[in-house]
Amino acid sequence: MTSVTKRRIVHALTGRAGTARIILAVALAGMAATACDVHGATQPGALSVLSVTPNPQTLAVGATQQFTAKGTDFAGEDVGIVSPTWSVVSGGGTISASGLFTAGTTPNSFANTVQATSDGKTATATVIVVAGPLASITVTPNPATLGIGAAQQYTAVGKDASGNVVAITPTWSVVAGGGSINATSGLFTAGNVAGTYANTVRAGVGAIFATATVTVTSGPLASIAVTPNPDTLQTGGTRQFTAVGRDAGGNVVPITPTWSVVNSGGTISASGLFIAGTTTGTYVNTVRATSGTVTGSATVTVTPVLTSITVTPNPDTLQANSQQVFTAVGRDANGNIVAFTPVWAVVNGGGSIDRSTGRFTAGLAAGTYTNTVRASSGSTSGFATVVITSNAAPVALLGNASPNGIMAGTAFTCVSLGVIAADIAISPGSTVTGFPPCQITGAQHLADAQAALAQQDLTTAYNTLAGLPCPPANAIVANLGGTTKAAGVYCSATSIGVTGVLTLDGGGDPNATFVFQAGTGLTTAGDVVLINGAQAKNVYWQVGSSATIGTASQWQGNIVALTSITLVDNANLIGRALARNGAVSLGTNNKVTLP
Repeated sequence: MTSVTKRRIVHALTGRAGTARIILAVALAGMAATACDVHGATQPGALSVLSVTPNPQTLAVGATQQFTAKGTDFAGEDVGIVSPTWSVVSGGGTISASGLFTAGTTPNSFANTVQATSDGKTATATVIVVAGPLASITVTPNPATLGIGAAQQYTAVGKDASGNVVAITPTWSVVAGGGSINATSGLFTAGNVAGTYANTVRAGVGAIFATATVTVTSGPLASIAVTPNPDTLQTGGTRQFTAVGRDAGGNVVPITPTWSVVNSGGTISASGLFIAGTTTGTYVNTVRATSGTVTGSATVTVTPVLTSITVTPNPDTLQANSQQVFTAVGRDANGNIVAFTPVWAVVNGGGSIDRSTGRFTAGLAAGTYTNTVRASSGSTSGFATVVITSNAAPVALLGNASPNGIMAGTAFTCVSLGVIAADIAISPGSTVTGFPPCQITGAQHLADAQAALAQQDLTTAYNTLAGLPCPPANAIVANLGGTTKAAGVYCSATSIGVTGVLTLDGGGDPNATFVFQAGTGLTTAGDVVLINGAQAKNVYWQVGSSATIGTASQWQGNIVALTSITLVDNANLIGRALARNGAVSLGTNNKVTLP
C-alpha cells in the first residue's frame, strides 16, 4: 500500500467518530499496510524510472556499442531485469533488439537517439559519431602551373575510408624536382628550370601520402641568340638565320622575331633569310632579331666570289724528271684577289703533281702537254701547259747506280762464260760466285760505301719509275710480243710477258723514253728491237717482283727490279740488271753491256 493510500484511510476514519474510531482506523490501517506493501527483501517494487547507459557515447564510424537499460521504482530501488524495446530515433546508426548499436558513416552528435521502451516508460542516450582512422590524403591544387620563381600554397585534406574528413598535420616535401617547399606550411616555390614535374609535391602522414604535379613555365623573355654567328658568305650568297629566345634561367621562350639588317652587308626577309650584298667586308652585329625590347644579333663577313684561277708559270718548260712548284691565284669578277685553297691535278699527262702543294714532277717522255696542270676550287679551274724538252739521261735518273751493269741486294752468281762489261755493286750482301770463269771488266763494290750509295739511288729511281702516271690507253692487257710501241709509260697490274719481238719506235727522237711498269714480274721469250732513234739507255723495265730474261733473248733496257733478276743461257742484255733486295743470276754464255 502506498503512503497516499494510508493517508486516505486515516482521513476517512477521523472526525466525528471519535477516539474509538481512531483506534479502529489505526488497526485497520496497519492491516491494510500489511496487505498492500509488497516491497519485501526479495521482490522489487513497480517500474517507475528507466535509464540507458552509456550516455553519452562517442564512437568512430562503423564502430559498435552494447547499450543497457536500468529500471528503478518510486523509491529509487532497482526493479531487476528490464528487457526494453530498442530503437534509434535521431539517426547516427542502427541498433539490434538486444541493444547492440552500430555507428553510421556520418560523423555528428546525435542527441537522445538511442531509445529504450518498457512498460510505458522510455529512456534515451546520446551518441557522438566521429570520423574513422586516416585512409587517404588529397593535395590541392593538382596540377598547378607556375612561372619560374612563383609561389603556390598547397593544402592537404585527410579522409577516412568513408570519405569523412580527418584532421591531419602533414609533412610536405618535393620528390621529383621543380622547386622547393616548406615542410610545415606547404608553401611551394618554383625553381628555374621549366618543365612538367609529375607527382613532385608530396604530403604525408605516416605511411599515407598524396602527391601533386607541377608545371614550371618559362619566365619572361630575357635574351635572344641568333645563329649562325659569325657567318661568312660570298657576295650574293644566302643564309637562313634563326633566333632562339630564353628567359633569365636559360629556358627557351617561344618568339616570333622581327628581322632587320642594321649595319649593312646585305638584306634579310621577314623569315630570317639573309642575302649577302656585293660589297665585301665584315659587318659586325648586322643581322638583328627583335622581340619586344629584347634583341639578338649576328656578324656577317661577305667575301668575293671566285670566278677565275690563274696558274703560273704557264707555259713551263722542264727537263724530264725535274720539278716545278706551280702557284694559283683566284680572282672575282672585278679582278679582286680571292683567297682559296686549290686542289691540284694533272689531267693531260706529262708528269705527276702533289694535290696539296702544287709540286709537279715531269715525266720521262718529251712533248708538249697542253693545259695539263690544273688548279681547282669548286667548279672553277685554271690550267697551265708543260713542255718537256728532253729526257733524263740514265746518269741523272739512276745517279750512283748508273756505272753498274749488275747490282744486287744479296749476291751475284755466274755459271760459265759470262762477261760483264761494266762495274758491279752488291749491298748489303757481298757474295760473288763464278769469277772466273766468268769475267767482270769493271770495278767490284761489295758491301762498301759506294755500293750502299748506289742502292740508295736505285731505290729512288725505282720509286720514281713506279710513280709515273700511266695513261689508261697504255694499260698492258696482252703479251707484248709482235707489237710496236711509241715512247711513253706502259703498265700492267700483274706480270708483263714478251714472246717474240717487241719493237720500240723512237719516232726520230734520240731522247724518246720508254717505261714499262710491271706490278709483279717480267718474263721474256723474245727480243727487243729499237728503231727510229730509240736507244736502250732510255728504256726502263720497272718490275714489282722478279724478272727472268729467257733463253737466247736479246734484251735491251734498264731492268730495275724489287727482288731478283735472272738471265738464262745465251741471253744477252744491252742495259743494266739492277736488283734492289735479291740476287742477280747468270747462266751460261751471257753478256751484259752498258747502253
